[in-house]
Amino acid sequence: MKKVLLSSIIVIIGITFIGRLSYLQLFSFSPNQLFEDPAIKAVYDYPERGYVYDRNGKLIVGNQPAYDVMIIPRETKTLDTTEFCNLLKISREDFINQVKKATKYSTRLPSVLVPQLAKEDYARLQEKMRKYSGFYIQKRSLRDYMTPSAANVLGYISEVNAADLRNNPYYRAGELKGRTGIEKQYEELLRGRKGVKYLQKDRFNRDIGPYKNGKLDTLPQVGKELYVTIDKELQEYGEKLMNGKRGGIVALDPSSGEILTMISGPTYDPSLLVGRDRSKNYSKLHYDSISKPTWDRAILAQPSPGSPFKTLNALAALQEGVIDTDTKFRCYNGFYVGKKKQGCHCGGGVRDLNSGIFNSCNAYFAGTFRKIYGKYKTTDEGMDVWEKHMKSFGLGNYLGTDLPTGAPGRIPNKEYYDRAYGDNRWASSFIISNAIGQGEVAATPIQLANMTAAIANRGFFYTPHIIKQIGGQNGIPSKFTERRYTTIDKEHFEPVVEAMANVYRYGTAKWLKVPGIEIAGKTGTVENFTRINGERVQLTDHSIFVAFAPIKNPKIALAVYIEHGYYGGRYAGHIASLLVEKYLKGEITRTDLEKKMLEKTLEHEYAKPLSGEPFKINEYVW
Repeated sequence: MKKVLLSSIIVIIGITFIGRLSYLQLFSFSPNQLFEDPAIKAVYDYPERGYVYDRNGKLIVGNQPAYDVMIIPRETKTLDTTEFCNLLKISREDFINQVKKATKYSTRLPSVLVPQLAKEDYARLQEKMRKYSGFYIQKRSLRDYMTPSAANVLGYISEVNAADLRNNPYYRAGELKGRTGIEKQYEELLRGRKGVKYLQKDRFNRDIGPYKNGKLDTLPQVGKELYVTIDKELQEYGEKLMNGKRGGIVALDPSSGEILTMISGPTYDPSLLVGRDRSKNYSKLHYDSISKPTWDRAILAQPSPGSPFKTLNALAALQEGVIDTDTKFRCYNGFYVGKKKQGCHCGGGVRDLNSGIFNSCNAYFAGTFRKIYGKYKTTDEGMDVWEKHMKSFGLGNYLGTDLPTGAPGRIPNKEYYDRAYGDNRWASSFIISNAIGQGEVAATPIQLANMTAAIANRGFFYTPHIIKQIGGQNGIPSKFTERRYTTIDKEHFEPVVEAMANVYRYGTAKWLKVPGIEIAGKTGTVENFTRINGERVQLTDHSIFVAFAPIKNPKIALAVYIEHGYYGGRYAGHIASLLVEKYLKGEITRTDLEKKMLEKTLEHEYAKPLSGEPFKINEYVW
């Protein structure tokens, strides 16, 4: 009996072990087990990153070969570090630090020792690497830029960090990942999928061939080609016009919401963030706290919108029925809030909707703003209605673009003013600056461009986006092809559009006309304050301009924001007219405007807060 019992126990234990081993091999196998097996080495085959083309099929981002020196710490042997470091052109201290970093990551898995060797260095090293056990050279591709422009749009790639490795098991140490712009937003499409080969090793740690005859090996999948909405030539031209200027420009196709150009100035050549000098160059750019070339003003700057915002107050007032095209207000070279006078440069006199817009009369819009609130019993009710109208144009919130960053701007609500003044303790006169786009309202250049596109379309817009095609296909997300309607009825747009056309015909931008193109626009001059040594100081005004063209069937809508650029028709207006002509005609006839923008800079204005030189507010001379 005891013998039977003992035999039974042995048989049961044997069956259990066999069953468990079978289960592990047949049902619960994971490729990760291969990485933990010291007898198996994984060798990765990295695909080319996807190419990026502009809206016209012009290549703007390709690839170039690069070579990384890799290390597997447990396979290294004693070596002449001085000789090796001389070959790699690195210091002994850097070598030791990188070896420690690789060992901490994994003794069995490969890590990058020296990234992105130049081709000539690779050729010199290739034959000598066999002397150094545990080190090898791995080929990969780096970005190759076909344009010196659009760094803020395209973004850059860099080596994954510890957080990336923790958060995404796809990546291995030393791999590259998109950090900003298109590279970040469409990382999974652009990177493709790396292949892997598993090699069997013997007890002497020598490669003896493919593991399981290569049945578990995978081939790399090349990254998807992306066609973006940017016009390469328009982007490059716009960046030339921004020479010596700070600000942001966004141009859209109103019929689709496609971003034609997105410019931030000052900028940098995207090729600076490629290769072994990437880190050094990035630090220099990132820590430039004065000009901030890595800060994308096109989508992050949030200035007051200035006078272009008057068009929305006019539309809201028409929709609410508190004014019509013949409603008039008298301008006394400004308007009064209590005993305090707010100035105006329109020249004074009686203004209606048309002249109020094309002469940019502050008094007219102060009166209009008061009428919106005066329609309702309480200020809170009026505020709710006004806020709803403004936000329907995409202001005061994220637009939902396919850009990886951005700022929401600001459309204040009743809670905002309750916190400032107390509940039921404020009136429209407290916030009258919002009537003329000053006060507490704020908008990014892309929001102003989108607002202008909505006016150009007479009441709707498409969510701005950068993607046009993926892999040669038109299947972009449906949210970018759906119309988003404002709260304003279509019939109210025509008088506002006509007044914006008159801005060019005989208003504040009459000297910016472009032969053969009917343009509608609006100038904006935004007060600009800062604190110097604790004192509030008024700096030179910001210059803002919005425009669309042609007036019928518009093909471009844009916003230009120039820091310290004086009044709206000056720097911003000049640049806007030139970009419109460049896009619609492909050539420039207003060479007088072009010459000024290519030659004149605002560096003297940007130096004033540091030098103590006084500012001349609204200086009207060149």
